[in-house]
Amino acid sequence: MTAPTVLRFGVFFQGVNFSTVWTEPESGSQIDFESFRRLAQTAERGLFSAFFLGEGLRLREHLGRLHQLDVAGRPDAQTQLAALAAVTSRIGLVATQNTTYNDPLDLAHRFASLDLLSGGRAAWNVVTTDNAWTGENFRRGGYLDHADRYRHAEAVVVAAKELWAAWAADIADSPDADAWSAGAPSPTVEVDTGHYRARGRSRLPQSPQGRPVLFQAGDSAEGRDFAARQADVIFSAHSAFDDAQSFAADIRQRTLKAGRPADDVKIFPGQEFILADTDAEAEEKARWVRRKQVTPQTAIAFIENIWGTDLSGYDPDGPLPDIDPVQDVTGETRGAGFRAAQAKTTADAWRERAEAEGLSIRELVIRLNSGRGFVGSPSSVAATLQRYADAGVVDGFNITPWLVPSGMDDIVDRLVPELQERGIYPTSYEGNTLRENLGLRPLDSAALARRTA
Repeated sequence: MTAPTVLRFGVFFQGVNFSTVWTEPESGSQIDFESFRRLAQTAERGLFSAFFLGEGLRLREHLGRLHQLDVAGRPDAQTQLAALAAVTSRIGLVATQNTTYNDPLDLAHRFASLDLLSGGRAAWNVVTTDNAWTGENFRRGGYLDHADRYRHAEAVVVAAKELWAAWAADIADSPDADAWSAGAPSPTVEVDTGHYRARGRSRLPQSPQGRPVLFQAGDSAEGRDFAARQADVIFSAHSAFDDAQSFAADIRQRTLKAGRPADDVKIFPGQEFILADTDAEAEEKARWVRRKQVTPQTAIAFIENIWGTDLSGYDPDGPLPDIDPVQDVTGETRGAGFRAAQAKTTADAWRERAEAEGLSIRELVIRLNSGRGFVGSPSSVAATLQRYADAGVVDGFNITPWLVPSGMDDIVDRLVPELQERGIYPTSYEGNTLRENLGLRPLDSAALARRTA
């Protein structure tokens, strides 16, 4: 019988979102370093593999104005993680950074800097943007054709990998100033994506893990193929067991086709955990959390994204509007979740569901946003996770806490010990680098052994 998978956890500190209950008195600031420090150190105490920061390049808007109902805006991800590197020692530090609006070689150098200074704990969540709305925030202003977004992103990632590998090995470990200017220079790395053109040389030696770990979250066929070719870890929205099983089979097949071992790309679905002493108490707590996440104002704003007009005169505890949307296709100002939705088709489907299930506006929005989540006592949630581990359909979960910064406490204090007793969660960190603590293969075992020695 195959041994169960040892599950690993990451914590996802989201950017703009309403899954975080930020109106409670114990909710921390989204710009105060203390919130980030406490969450990262709690996760490290729970042997989490990674601390993951989401990031957007423009504040979201709603009906032409800045949207003020969600958590919005925070300091730069790489700056935050550099500060966290000084107050943590093992947990990985994952920054979301966009391939469209960053210079490839400058971005690669900044990641190499974080990786070196943290002792090999840096990672890049690779994202790509193709819309002009985001592009307006940048001097160049342009945007990519939708079909070109992954072609450009892959060229950026390949250039970054070449830069990370380009440091001359014979001077990588020397503290001697003369040695740093001796010997053959590092080769020149060039990148030309049609959107960017750049050339440069590596200015830093490799970290103990070789290079930053690469995460990716695209769910289209192009995104999955990109991950199979270039990523070390793929995030997914496929956390329900049967869905996770199908997703894993697809990713492993694509990874094999890309010429890599089937398990070379680790799979981490996004997930929320709501725990209490008993299953019944957890269900009651979950109902409370959902209503805190979806306030009456949030519910109205949510459906306004489809209708495209002011619906503030409607009762959130009443039926959906009987008028049709004023827009045909939704835009990107409120994020990928609404982008390019067929407005009338979506509105008709929502009204049909609301009528069939007797749901008000707010109740419908809660249902639409409650698809993910393990709810129960620590022992029952651990039993659920045992099924995933036994089947090997995931390598871990990227957990979104519903409360920041204290939302990880019960997971670390109560769920992790249950998983450890079952033998499906680490009892110590496997090493000092993120690559080791994700169970990834070394990039070059011989070189890694020399550096470790």
